[in-house]
Amino acid sequence: MSLAIVYSRAESGADAPEVTVEVHLARGLPQFSIVGLPETAVKESRDRVRGAILNSNFEFPLQRIIVNLAPADLPKEGGRFDLPIAIGLLAASRQVRGDDIACHVFLGELALSGALRDIRGALIAALSLRRTGAKLVLPAGSAAQAALVSGVEVYGAHSLLQICAALNRQDTLPAVAPDPRADPAAVAEMAEVIGQPFAKRALEVAAAGAHSVLMTGPPGTGKTMLANRLPGILPPLSEAEALEAAAMQSLGQGGFNPADWMRRPFRAPHHSASSAALIGGGSVPRPGEISLAHNGVLFLDELPEFDRKTLEALREPLESGEINISRVARQTRYLADFLLVATSNPCPCGYLGDASGRCRCTPEQVQRYRMRLSGPLLDRIDIQVEVPPVRYRALSRAQPGAAEEMSEAIRRRVVAARKRQRRRQGKTNNLLQGREIDRICEIDAPGHQLLEQAMNRLGLSARAYHRILKIARTLADLGGQGPITPEHLSMAIKLRCFDQSAK
Repeated sequence: MSLAIVYSRAESGADAPEVTVEVHLARGLPQFSIVGLPETAVKESRDRVRGAILNSNFEFPLQRIIVNLAPADLPKEGGRFDLPIAIGLLAASRQVRGDDIACHVFLGELALSGALRDIRGALIAALSLRRTGAKLVLPAGSAAQAALVSGVEVYGAHSLLQICAALNRQDTLPAVAPDPRADPAAVAEMAEVIGQPFAKRALEVAAAGAHSVLMTGPPGTGKTMLANRLPGILPPLSEAEALEAAAMQSLGQGGFNPADWMRRPFRAPHHSASSAALIGGGSVPRPGEISLAHNGVLFLDELPEFDRKTLEALREPLESGEINISRVARQTRYLADFLLVATSNPCPCGYLGDASGRCRCTPEQVQRYRMRLSGPLLDRIDIQVEVPPVRYRALSRAQPGAAEEMSEAIRRRVVAARKRQRRRQGKTNNLLQGREIDRICEIDAPGHQLLEQAMNRLGLSARAYHRILKIARTLADLGGQGPITPEHLSMAIKLRCFDQSAK
């Protein structure tokens, strides 16, 4: 009878809880049992591990084998436990030395040949080990992203045989270092957008205060072009923000590419996306587009074309910055602090109010189209601006003053405004709540009078009132000014055109 203990990590949303793999060999008829709430892929590890051990020229123990994955109440899924189970079997049967196993954490899926296949969520596993001092052993393809986490020793291997040779001290595993070529990629230039000064100003305010924005206008006015250039004016990611964004992307279908390190995510799902695809979910919970866009931009083109129930699910994460997916047996939390940028047409055909008069939509059709966006959702979108058609004089680069402002110049103002917010309240203006708004967004008597008139005329909600104050605070920060002036309030009201069009 023999027992071996190997350590691994599970996948549970934004966390990677520790899993102890206990392998017990006893006398009796050959049997291989895995207990500890394993799902189908984990149960199938028996066949993968048997093939990998035999094809790596080891002996598979013909005994009664029990593998316990503790804690027993934590669901285990995926092929990540293949490697620790195989190491435990070989250690329990005395085919590899167990001296160094306790100070390592093993993750990896095995092929029948004994080769290692990549796993999902390697970066989150590395984050969970920052304070433990344990060494992380991964498939070579997954080790590159895990190595981005400072303070964790990461080793990459190509096969089970390579790891066993290192445990038997016949060879060494190579330590993986961060890829020095992982730099932020060039982003689209804002100066390529001709005209639209008001929409550009709205995006600058959105970037400075992390405010969500909705742009409405006919086709061909540059709404999508403007949205694609928003990441270029956002502040650079800090290391902590980059790690959070990379961790969420590592849980996605395609995983995280280390070449995208320090690059702000930009996600643009099609309007046919389901609620689970956008928000996250499924029988086995997976992150949605809002989590894959964490610390980046979520672009929803043609917002009214999305399913209404799908859009309504955005309301909570827009305010909380995270999403909790609840199932009968478990609850999974994903980070979802994203900057929402959406576009819409003014009517079904898109040409309402066009000078050519080509719009033939009836008032009832226009009303039904606009009713696809609920009032509570629109209330949560801070900035709502109209993007009119661009005239010829603006498009002609031969006109004096036709040169557009570069993204770098706008980014410098945004970075300066964010620094003022961090020094003052430790977070961006969009996160201000309750008494913080009253204290930080204090206005004078003329400002109170202006805002009272706007609320009475436009019928603004309390949420819209607070959002106007936060936008005005961001405008003051962009101008490098302390107090909020009536000019800032007036501009903030203009940046919510849906409030005015509703009246």
